[in-house]
Amino acid sequence: MTVEEMKRWIDTADYTELLRRWRFAKAGDPFFQGEVGDYYAKVLAARRDTDPEGHVRASKAIGWDV
Repeated sequence: MTVEEMKRWIDTADYTELLRRWRFAKAGDPFFQGEVGDYYAKVLAARRDTDPEGHVRASKAIGWDV
């Protein structure tokens, strides 16, 4: 997947999808490295800050079980 394709996925994923991938990604996941990793973190934080209650709901919904 190219950088542009990865960014497009980030832009179109809903918050729960982003948080799930963030929480359960394997070490070395390319979505969390370099330019794409910085972009992912920025988008995730912006969405969290826009809807703090939505963040809590999403976090509870996905849990911590792998």
